[in-house]
Amino acid sequence: MSSPKSSPFDLGSWVQTRSKEVDHALDRFLPKATVRPGTIHKAMRYSLFAGGKRMRPALALAAAEACGGDSKEAMPLACAVECIHTYSLIHDDLPAMDNDDFRRGKPTNHKVFGEGIAVLAGDALLTQAFEIAAQARSWPRYSHRDLALEIAKASGSLQLIAGQVADLEGEGKKVSLAQLQYIHERKTSALLCCSVRLGGMSANCTPAQLQTLTDFGYNVGLAFQVIDDILDVTQSTETLGKTAGKDVTAQKATYPRLVGLEKSKKIAASLTAKAFAALKPFRGRAVALEALAKYLLERDR
Repeated sequence: MSSPKSSPFDLGSWVQTRSKEVDHALDRFLPKATVRPGTIHKAMRYSLFAGGKRMRPALALAAAEACGGDSKEAMPLACAVECIHTYSLIHDDLPAMDNDDFRRGKPTNHKVFGEGIAVLAGDALLTQAFEIAAQARSWPRYSHRDLALEIAKASGSLQLIAGQVADLEGEGKKVSLAQLQYIHERKTSALLCCSVRLGGMSANCTPAQLQTLTDFGYNVGLAFQVIDDILDVTQSTETLGKTAGKDVTAQKATYPRLVGLEKSKKIAASLTAKAFAALKPFRGRAVALEALAKYLLERDR
């Protein structure tokens, strides 16, 4: 007698469930808006609960599941990464940086609370990330030191910050493809890669599994940003939930600007193929991770 076919993975249901879990955890980890000084806690929560897709936490939780771990064990690390991501968005939107008025279809943090509070809200979320991560337990292969180093390196001056610096310095200048890749690897890929690595660490993954997740995260992160560049010139502000065409206006270095739209799409497709190929060692156990990657790499917003 043949075995029954397994039902197809329902990504929508999985993401909805995990997003609710992440929201509950973040609400628990962060000071309430009524805690003094209320303004800063309201500002932190405003951006953190502004309707983000929670993709970085989802990647962390999916990576934990792929390595046979428990998503509950990965939750503090998933929330820490989301705090860092949100802080980076608040600062990116400031007039001194990208000068954007909308994020996720809502006024940006500095438009609501003023530039000074927005800077401090970002600072507070970055600090909060380490406080939350410290509440995760350690594992035989990965100590609290390893977890702190992972987060600090991904969000520090050699990765996330380096990408933002290079992005700012490249505005209005002729940037090579190698320089553009440097920006994208650090500004976007670093934190996405960190998310899946932390998820694996929370499952006490083997060194081989961690390398597999690293390869996957790197390619997904790079492809994600190439697609973001493409969407900036092909979609409307209403569809994106943020100002469309701002990269062109700011004369930012992007893949479409350097190599054209069609070649950009080919590069994104190649990186996507590498990301999926990286998951082969999991032999079908990375179902949620594969589905998430498919969604991220085929999105239209």
